[in-house]
Amino acid sequence: MTSADIARFARCRILVIGDVMLDHFIWGGVRRISPEAPVPVVEVTKETWYPGGAANVARNVAPFGAKASIMGRVGNDSQAQRLRELMHEEGVNCEPLLVSETVPTISKARVIARQQQIVRVDRETIQKLTDAELGEVENRLKALAKNLDAIIIEDYGKGFITEPLLRLITRIATEAKLLVTVDPSPRNPIRWSGVNLVKPNRSEAFAAAGIEDLHDTTPPEQNEQMLQVGSLLLEKWDVPMILITLGEQGMMLFQRGAAPHHIPTRAREVFDVSGAGDTAIAVLTMALASGMKPQQAAEAANYASGIVVGKLGTATLTPEELLQACATAPAA
Repeated sequence: MTSADIARFARCRILVIGDVMLDHFIWGGVRRISPEAPVPVVEVTKETWYPGGAANVARNVAPFGAKASIMGRVGNDSQAQRLRELMHEEGVNCEPLLVSETVPTISKARVIARQQQIVRVDRETIQKLTDAELGEVENRLKALAKNLDAIIIEDYGKGFITEPLLRLITRIATEAKLLVTVDPSPRNPIRWSGVNLVKPNRSEAFAAAGIEDLHDTTPPEQNEQMLQVGSLLLEKWDVPMILITLGEQGMMLFQRGAAPHHIPTRAREVFDVSGAGDTAIAVLTMALASGMKPQQAAEAANYASGIVVGKLGTATLTPEELLQACATAPAA
């Protein structure tokens, strides 16, 4: 990948649709155990907030100069206000967001001491879109479509992504000739027909295919189970491409009419896998939307994931980091 390849990302116009969240990190140290219960007492030193879920995907698009917008549901609350402020700082358009008077903004608070997560506190109400909300999404999406190149569907199983919403998205995307990629949730068994690519991780892929993962350490391109899963999902989901992320084994790209393609991992050191999938789908979609071939786009996503797992917290990467990683990587 060259600087010219990455420069083309900046011309992309990407809408991320899905479950948006606010990530809250509480940092501190532990010097004693509570006298009230056998739990550590965390002495807080700082607190940070980041866009989470689908919002983190949009946040990963913005540093490349691409026009990033986010569509999801937030509450009429302070968490939504903070999320909007964070997204504005990142250069992400929040106008497509829906505001609910009854469903609060999803938030996750993580308490971390000495780089170790102690506990996570989630605030969420899982509720599917109402007919009125679905109509609102349709109106907004029709207005946005003419100024888009691609849509990323980011499903965390929190209620925003539904079968009726998918059909609405694919109909409008087909009419507008938009690329559609998906990061699926195992808690939401949707048939993804009508999209261009689905990117499950290994456990999601095996679960969706109904095959028990024996965790065979055979190289993925020689693993009969893996090859079967990819073939089954191409048919089950009725999609042209599937990219399965495999952690330390990299990624496996399955395409109709082509041999499966394995991409070895590029991660050098792993500190935190939080958000690696978000980075992968963001870079993958920009690469495809900018004209890269599927194998090249998957390679770009793999490099990007290898960078962010070496960072702590919900991280993003810069074009310069991606270019350097590609330039200094050993030959495959």
